[in-house]
Amino acid sequence: MSHAVPSYLHPDHLGPWGVYLQQVDRVIPYLGHLARWAETLKRPKRALIVDVPIQMDNGTVAHFEGYRVQHNTSRGPGKGGVRFHQDVTLSEVMALSAWMSIKNAAVNVPYGGAKGGIRVDPKTLSLGELERMTRRYTSEIGIIIGPTKDIPAPDVNTNEQTMAWMMDTYSMNEGATATGVVTGKPIDLGGSLGRREATGRGVYTVGVEAAKHIGLDISSAKIAVQGFGNVGGIAAKLFAQAGATIVAVQDHGGTIAMASGLDVNALLLHVANTGSVAGFALADVLPDAEFWSVACDILIPAALEQQITETNAHRIQARMVIEGANGPTTPQADDILQDRGILVVPDVIANAGGVTVSYFEWVQDFSSFFWSEDEINSRLVRIMQDAFAVVWQVGLDHQVSLRTATFIVGCKRILHARELRGLYP
Repeated sequence: MSHAVPSYLHPDHLGPWGVYLQQVDRVIPYLGHLARWAETLKRPKRALIVDVPIQMDNGTVAHFEGYRVQHNTSRGPGKGGVRFHQDVTLSEVMALSAWMSIKNAAVNVPYGGAKGGIRVDPKTLSLGELERMTRRYTSEIGIIIGPTKDIPAPDVNTNEQTMAWMMDTYSMNEGATATGVVTGKPIDLGGSLGRREATGRGVYTVGVEAAKHIGLDISSAKIAVQGFGNVGGIAAKLFAQAGATIVAVQDHGGTIAMASGLDVNALLLHVANTGSVAGFALADVLPDAEFWSVACDILIPAALEQQITETNAHRIQARMVIEGANGPTTPQADDILQDRGILVVPDVIANAGGVTVSYFEWVQDFSSFFWSEDEINSRLVRIMQDAFAVVWQVGLDHQVSLRTATFIVGCKRILHARELRGLYP
């Protein structure tokens, strides 16, 4: 028997958390006897909201709101990124932490799910202000993070430098260097080779596996990518190296297209220099709304959540959608794509490459023994291929979408751990 659910936890609550709850509801009929524990999945274990005050360069004091949510730790310490974005909300961070729980279980790394964020537009802060904000945030959430408790990582608008500041701040407060408190660090501070490219490489790896199942030849595939950073940019580069043609790219600066194929290496250099695809000379400019109707075989949303909705899902021309971003497709859009016969490879398996190599980094930090990049990439590919094979088979067995299949795999593993551990006290 469950008591009344707080309004912010309710499925009708708009926002990413509501989307996640709808996804869980779809999977409960497939959980068997573990369904008695399903409420566990609908309630974050711990949610911390912190005030992050810093002194600005002009001498004033500014306050930012920060979050760290640990959704589930039945299978191991919390694991998930930290994002700096002006639209960060508790609902979003809760949902992202829950998707991390499913993702970590789906690829079978020994982590639970967590996520963090600060509501801020980092482009409005100087480097010094960013550092002070990051360090204060780390101190505020320091009571619940740690190498065996909860391990943050980079996410939207955070990077290796952010992780270096977080690691240093936590270490100073602990009185000892703790490299394993975060992943995605610089190589010289215990970071792992291959980590920066890992999420994009995972997107590529499961894309190749999925393409085999639907008879799609990658070497002749046309691909449209939304978001051209560490995920979309790396995935596009790997697909292009395999012979695919990147026909359209959209990011926060605009939308560009080239039916004969964009020069991915030149575009990556342009984005590195300017921060956006806008102004890239070797392409045509498209209105943003037309991105969703570009003729392609594969669409890779690798930006923010809730990009594919019931308003644009019917316009998508692709045979397959590979979710590089977290939560880019709403449940209503999911249904439309499935009805249209478009295969969706969901975020909770497609973009798990990043956390898989984060796991490798964490293991290397504990042992102070580091692997070669070839070894890391080969282990990553094997884990992603094996995880995808399990999910594909579950989808066939139950005649469900790959998203529901991934949730079946992930939720069963989480709830089995919950059942084995029992309730304390």
